[in-house]
Amino acid sequence: MTGAKILVSACLMGHAVRYDGKAKPLIHPALDRWREEGRLVTICPEMSAGMPVPRPPAEIAGACNGVDVLQGRAAVVEITGGDVTQAFIDAAQNALELALRQDCRYALLIDGSPSCGSGFIYDGSFSGNRRTGEGVTAALLRQNGIEVFSDRDIGQLVQRLGE
Repeated sequence: MTGAKILVSACLMGHAVRYDGKAKPLIHPALDRWREEGRLVTICPEMSAGMPVPRPPAEIAGACNGVDVLQGRAAVVEITGGDVTQAFIDAAQNALELALRQDCRYALLIDGSPSCGSGFIYDGSFSGNRRTGEGVTAALLRQNGIEVFSDRDIGQLVQRLGE
């Protein structure tokens, strides 16, 4: 195996782990190469924290972001009104622990998720409105020196790795 390890959202690898019970596979030659080289470390943060599939959609309330959740200033709520903040914090901690244990210096995460979003998340109104921001897992990984890229930015990750 050569090159840096990359933590990657399980849904991008074709696993049906999203809240709606679906996958969102990312097709890219670099991803295929990294898989063959044994460089990918796959996780669904929410499933690692024991959340079911499918599960109600969740968003970070109050137009806040993952940093706000980690600092106790915001909550992650389901469309049903359930508070799943602690599960999302646990999910982020599980992802960080795995990344550190596997020596992942980079992460490739699905954008839009209240956990994995790194470029945008939804505004907490469950109306489909996007806003610039990051989810809980993306925020915690960044706070710990792991470079986070969204699925839309895989080309930037390829460039960053110099490949």
